[in-house]
Amino acid sequence: MRIVFLGTSEFALPALQRLMESEYEVVAVYTQPDRPAGRGRRDKPPPVKELALQHGLPVFQPPRISTPESVEALIALNPDVMIAAAFGQILRQPALDVPPLGVLNIHPSLLPRYRGASPVAAAILAGDSDTGVTIMRMVLALDEGPILRQRRVAIDTSDTTGTLTERLAHEGADLLMETLPPYVEGSLELQPQDASLAIYVSTVKKEDGLIDWTLPAVQIWRRVRAYNPRPGAYTHLDGTVLQIHEAWPLTGESDELPGTVLSLPMSVEAPARAAGFAVQTGEGLLAVLRVQKEGRRAISSQDFVRGERGFMGRRLA
Repeated sequence: MRIVFLGTSEFALPALQRLMESEYEVVAVYTQPDRPAGRGRRDKPPPVKELALQHGLPVFQPPRISTPESVEALIALNPDVMIAAAFGQILRQPALDVPPLGVLNIHPSLLPRYRGASPVAAAILAGDSDTGVTIMRMVLALDEGPILRQRRVAIDTSDTTGTLTERLAHEGADLLMETLPPYVEGSLELQPQDASLAIYVSTVKKEDGLIDWTLPAVQIWRRVRAYNPRPGAYTHLDGTVLQIHEAWPLTGESDELPGTVLSLPMSVEAPARAAGFAVQTGEGLLAVLRVQKEGRRAISSQDFVRGERGFMGRRLA
């Protein structure tokens, strides 16, 4: 069976690796164009491109996959099915119609919950105890296609978007390989999504990471995890950006205003014991474990406090 793979980010790597190791034939890989990255702003290839080239696969990087020229190139590849994972482009109907078995997508949520661009962060922000991966057949509407299979994955209290996405990527690859044989044989029943349960989530922006200290500590803690590694949760200390990489919510209170830096309470639960300081929030305290001042490397909050004179009692904003 001939497969064209569509993917761009690290999330797509386990699925592509599994397909290359299988009896299926990956005839080409489509990914996003190289983008400027790093301090030098030099063009950097997507992770999927790097993996594909390592294995000698043809790589295509059209800015838009659904143009007539790109669709003609897809037709020439004669794929039986196309498989997408974090591709980052919208497929129009001419592209969706190319493979006889359609286009399957690996989506990191339990659809119809969290359709859209940031489903992993959305699950953490909502305080969900679990999420999952869905194998669906793509249609023209966003993440609305029928479901082939799903797998539920627990969310740990230490999970960030980075760690959870990595787990979901491997679970999605496993589920894809279990799903393909019965799907190809025609023995798998596709389940339509219940539109009444749909939740749409948009792309996370840099400004989303700015911490509002008037929110409850639990909500800020979720934001710290949801925006790790990108765009990062951050605040300001005397006009300088201070990123909060790791934190833990506490139930204690003080009489200080939200954003005030405090010493850690005498008795705290295990995850917060390594914190160097706490911050008063709109409800409860947030114990901060790891920070990064603008222009410097990330360090423990204990080391940060030792190096930042007069830090206690100051206001973060």
